[in-house]
Amino acid sequence: MTALALQARGISHRYGSLEALQDICFELPAGTRCGLIGPDGAGKSSLLGLIAGVKKLQQGELQVLDGSIRQRRHRNSLYPRIAFMPQGLGGNLYPELSISENIRFFATLFGLSRSECDTRMHALLLATDLERFAERPAGKLSGGMKQKLGLCCALIHEPDLLILDEPTTGVDPLSRRRFWELVEQVRSERPQLTLLVATAYMEEAEQFEHCLMLDRGRLIAQGLSRELAGATASGKLDDAFTCYQSQQQDDRSRTQAPLVIPPRPADDGDIAIEAHELTLRFGDFTAVNKVSFAIGRGEIFGFLGSNGCGKTTTMKVLTGLMPASEGSATLLGRPVDAKDLATRKRVGFMSQSFSLYGELSVRQNLELHARLFDLNKADSTPRIAELIERFDLGDIAAQQSGALPLGLRQRLSLAVAVLHRPEVLILDEPTSGVDPAARDDFWRLLIELSREQGVTIFLSTHFMNEALRCDRISLMHAGRVLACDTPAALQQQFGGQTLEDAFVTCLEQAQNSSPAPTEAQPVSTTAETASPPPRSGFSFVRLFAVATREGKELLRDKVRLAFALLGALFMMVIFGYGISLDVENLAFAVYDQDQSPQSRLYLEAFRGSRYFAEQAPIRDAAQLHKRLQRSEIKLALEIPPGFGRDLNAGRQPVVAAWLDGGMPFRAETSRNYVEAVHQANLEQLAALSSRAQPGQAAVKLETRFRYNQDVISVNAIGPGVMALILAFIPAMLTALGIVREKELGSITNFYATPLTRLEFLLGKQAPYLLVSLVNLALLVAMNRWLFGVPFKGSALALACGGVLYLLATTSLGLLISAFTRTQIAAILGTMIITSLPTIQFSGLIVPRSSLDGAAALMGQLFPAGYFLDIAVGTFTKALDLRELWPQCLALFGFFAGFTGLSLIMLKKQEV
Repeated sequence: MTALALQARGISHRYGSLEALQDICFELPAGTRCGLIGPDGAGKSSLLGLIAGVKKLQQGELQVLDGSIRQRRHRNSLYPRIAFMPQGLGGNLYPELSISENIRFFATLFGLSRSECDTRMHALLLATDLERFAERPAGKLSGGMKQKLGLCCALIHEPDLLILDEPTTGVDPLSRRRFWELVEQVRSERPQLTLLVATAYMEEAEQFEHCLMLDRGRLIAQGLSRELAGATASGKLDDAFTCYQSQQQDDRSRTQAPLVIPPRPADDGDIAIEAHELTLRFGDFTAVNKVSFAIGRGEIFGFLGSNGCGKTTTMKVLTGLMPASEGSATLLGRPVDAKDLATRKRVGFMSQSFSLYGELSVRQNLELHARLFDLNKADSTPRIAELIERFDLGDIAAQQSGALPLGLRQRLSLAVAVLHRPEVLILDEPTSGVDPAARDDFWRLLIELSREQGVTIFLSTHFMNEALRCDRISLMHAGRVLACDTPAALQQQFGGQTLEDAFVTCLEQAQNSSPAPTEAQPVSTTAETASPPPRSGFSFVRLFAVATREGKELLRDKVRLAFALLGALFMMVIFGYGISLDVENLAFAVYDQDQSPQSRLYLEAFRGSRYFAEQAPIRDAAQLHKRLQRSEIKLALEIPPGFGRDLNAGRQPVVAAWLDGGMPFRAETSRNYVEAVHQANLEQLAALSSRAQPGQAAVKLETRFRYNQDVISVNAIGPGVMALILAFIPAMLTALGIVREKELGSITNFYATPLTRLEFLLGKQAPYLLVSLVNLALLVAMNRWLFGVPFKGSALALACGGVLYLLATTSLGLLISAFTRTQIAAILGTMIITSLPTIQFSGLIVPRSSLDGAAALMGQLFPAGYFLDIAVGTFTKALDLRELWPQCLALFGFFAGFTGLSLIMLKKQEV
């Protein structure tokens, strides 16, 4: 009996109210190849995610490699036995890392030694023609090159189950051939390898022994591919799919007429797009090299070429998104100019990667772009309704566009591109990832635009059947146009039985190479040198790999690194110089209605104090209130008539002190100063008076300050502000760590590899902890030498407290990142959670001992107050670890608590 690699029974999966999969049942023998086909949104990616263990199984039973996917122990044992390449153009790659660094990272996660990694990586890069780009960042690769790199990362270890979700989307025909040759080479070395592939290319699905057909979340057919294809007269799998689909949807099926391309009307010589010796360089690299062509109005012009040859770059130059280094280009008879908005409104552009607003719904994206193109409401409303119906977007019109499958996002992008009825359409691989039926619908629209409305269409594609529909095509490689003619003429020129054969021949001639033999360059290591399976428990090697990768990304993102380092210094300068609780040089003015020697002597005490600065005298009561209102002065002293006479007579004259209460804290401090000076004045005047004085008081109160004897606020504010800065910036840095991967899609690597939750969290935390320690040292240095704050305590106590505090705040950021879904939400949450409690409840403004009730509880529940005790204690109170160990212990508790909560919030499967 043949062993089963997969066995599914009654699998169903929902996203809210949307039922993505319904009662899926199938079996797949081990060592076989199976194609998974279906239209966009059929549930293919959801099913593959469940099989890979990336998504949590909601309903049904799923056996993968002799065990239930529900069992955590078995699921953990599957990570080294499964290789999963998710959908999307490099969604699981790290843009700042180079090709080789991406592969090495995956190799480390799967426990390969350095020598094994080098051997396998060399073979994989040769097979995918990526070796010469090994040091190029993944973010600067073309879509097809990203797909090839994704396959290299998936095959760097030796899996028993290889799951590929539309792996050749955006890959040129020659690379596709070598792609599958590489997969077959791996299978020849590992006969037990089971291959499960979702694909939009029917010719790819036909080469597999088994086939699963999905439509609207249901499995409409399964079995041997040749038997399924034999159910139709044509013997083709795509016709068989259409047949099974119509049987399931009798009430909704509609027969599409065959796609017919009318001949292009006679060329009148009017040129819509022209490039002459167009060249674009990035440093020493020439992306586009002396490209010349002309495209007539109403022509459908295809742009074919190898991955990374410069197709996308050329299109961006023609739309004005990039300036050319040399040569010229015209668009609709005018030189290409990014500032020529009138011409740009006549052009529709669809980029290779999804460039719309993921947070907006499908309808909202269309409405937004209607406004951007100045369409009035009367025209835009019916036009949007027409496009939603034309592109079959009605069922998803209210859904967020960023969460849609790749094919549906492509439909929306094309709808936006044609929304304003442009005269020229520039489309960069518009049908990549789109199912065949939807591709035909696209082409019906393009043919209508070209033949009936005279729209010029300039598109790039890797589908040869689409290239055959173009009036003319150009073949491009390494930045140069190799040939340009009709498809039939090029097929004859290069002697190919099909256009794909002609294309491959052209590229091989340009590369001066022959097809890569399947037996050259073995990919697998031998059994004698193979590494043992990666540890299922905690691994410092994997932790270090995550930390190294995160550190490289931070170092290469210069803006983020600058904010991480300079932001703390900037905040320290602002707070150090801008915030002071000292009341000095308080602007005051006098309204002296007595003008006696006694009143002048009384005022001398104010004039001689460093806390007060006298302004021009006040003339009358109205001016007194007006100057206070305009904030020209903060204190007005009003001396009544007869002040001196009353004082000499032993009566108690009343002096009015008018204070600006707009800043209550400052006003309260100013009142204390005024009362102190007033009391000293009275004592001095009484001593000079000739009248008898009462006896001495029984007790004399003498006030002394034990710490910060000069009562300089920066000595307290400086160390205290460190607590605020080191709560905000480290938490902000780590708060983006996990949620950024969620948005980019690379979080799949955490779901699908042996990486544990604790390794992932601590690895994410490590580089930001190091940056924060640098910030701590700089802030201490600024306090000591820039602001002159004396340091009296234990440096060891401050260092221990600082490290523990940074562990706590970076862990808090990771906790926020674990449960948020977008970077914006993480930033806002971090700002609120770190800044407000630190300012209000840490003791920075009001001592924690003065807080009661809920405020006191808040002060206990946030780590800032404990570090503030340590910072102020070591700077001003000469404290050491013997006095500060309870605060250090509390900070360690916060670190452990936040990390524990993060482990709970961070799921190993997508729920």
